[in-house]
Amino acid sequence: MPDTIDALIRTQANLGDKPFVIDTTDRMSYTELDSVTSTLAEGLVGAGIGKGSRVGLIMPNNVRWVQLALALTRVGAVLVPLSTLLTVRELAAQLRTASVQYLIAVEEFRDHRYLDDLTGLPALRQVWHADELPTETGEHVIELADTVVPADPMVIMFTSGSSGAPKGVIHSHGNAVAAVRSGLTARCIDADTRLYLPMPFFWVGGFAGGILSALIAGATLVTEEIPSPIATLRLLEREKVTLFRGWPDQAEALARRATNARADLSALRPGSLDALLPADQRAEPGARAKLFGMTEAFGPYCGYPADTDMPRSAWGSCGKPFAGMAVRIVDIDTGRPLPAGTVGMVQIRGPHTLRGICRRSREEVFTADGFYPTGDLGHLDDDGFLFYHGRSDDMFKVSGATVYPGEVEGALREIDGVRAAFVTDVDGRVGAAIVCDGRTTDDLGAEARARLSAFKVPTVWLLLDSGDDVPRGNTGKVDVYRLRENLRKGLAADDHATGTPSNT
Repeated sequence: MPDTIDALIRTQANLGDKPFVIDTTDRMSYTELDSVTSTLAEGLVGAGIGKGSRVGLIMPNNVRWVQLALALTRVGAVLVPLSTLLTVRELAAQLRTASVQYLIAVEEFRDHRYLDDLTGLPALRQVWHADELPTETGEHVIELADTVVPADPMVIMFTSGSSGAPKGVIHSHGNAVAAVRSGLTARCIDADTRLYLPMPFFWVGGFAGGILSALIAGATLVTEEIPSPIATLRLLEREKVTLFRGWPDQAEALARRATNARADLSALRPGSLDALLPADQRAEPGARAKLFGMTEAFGPYCGYPADTDMPRSAWGSCGKPFAGMAVRIVDIDTGRPLPAGTVGMVQIRGPHTLRGICRRSREEVFTADGFYPTGDLGHLDDDGFLFYHGRSDDMFKVSGATVYPGEVEGALREIDGVRAAFVTDVDGRVGAAIVCDGRTTDDLGAEARARLSAFKVPTVWLLLDSGDDVPRGNTGKVDVYRLRENLRKGLAADDHATGTPSNT
């Protein structure tokens, strides 16, 4: 099977006029993918980009992003996708970390300007605006592409937890392609799929879960730069999307408007987010796997077919590790492997995992026996299903007892009307920010007490109208520090209003 980007493009060119990627104003077939990326590669190689060159790309989701990214990786350049949410200072830091030599960028997107005052970057040789790319003829492009092998680095993707500087995670052609291929069945993506995915291409969810998933499966990817409910409904309808893998909050917002908008979503099939499916096709809470992964694994590494209920004993789990991925649970302090049913640190190892992290030695990244410590907490049951318990750096103590935010969040999400839940420590108390409709903190507290031990029940609450109100960092992950501050502000306001400490 093809295991470099160039080999994939050449193979899938046989799909001819079948659409590969569609945005709101443009589309590209598999034949055009082959020809357009070849032409782009000629100009980029002619301008000095070669195998191993590190090239940053900062622009919103569209057909052009796909063309540029695949043209670069096709000839062995190392793609560095960069977030459109970055400030100039943050952008400069990531360019420095990844030693980016060339940068292709839009000048501005959603009030973010990217090319102002980019100084102090000795590795950076050239910056191009996305609409002013080099057109010189590069010789021997095909021969250059032929030198690319699966072990060659393909992409550096930035990720971070809730704290600390973003990490530049390095993936090769071989490990990235294999990682994506291993999860296609669980994600219900095949050659007949018309996949809607709005996740930014600069995240692994967009690049691996969208672009490369469609390319490997021979599917069609549908995306948009700035989703909005009515425009998205019309896009889903017009392109006869069969698989919706957007955000849960987005799916619920679309479902609320679909009837009034008279949107025909009948092409959607099981495996899509439940909110957009007919009631008789929706799963019971916890019955379907919550695909689980990370940038270091190039996307999900655990799952179960998204259109199939798991065994009852596995409800609430993330499914099983995909073929090619070893998962073990170890004691956080000693690194000693733990038996089934015991919560500890999740470690992963296998041919689909990262090749390294920018500016870190192998010894800093991996254990002596080659496992990558993920920082996630979880347990494996006797059948090998993985249950997630949150982040090791997020766990905290209440009256001497350990609270795992992931466990509390899972229980809160089971409450009717709760669309999302985010839990953290607020000065020794359990704090919860809840996205919900028609619930009060008294209601939520009562429901939580029926599901959780007393010490795990939140005593500090923040009710939100939308997931957009949850503070996030530039990688899209919840900013725990800002969330905690927002909870503290709500607590302080309650205290000021009542003159007494708040327990709700």
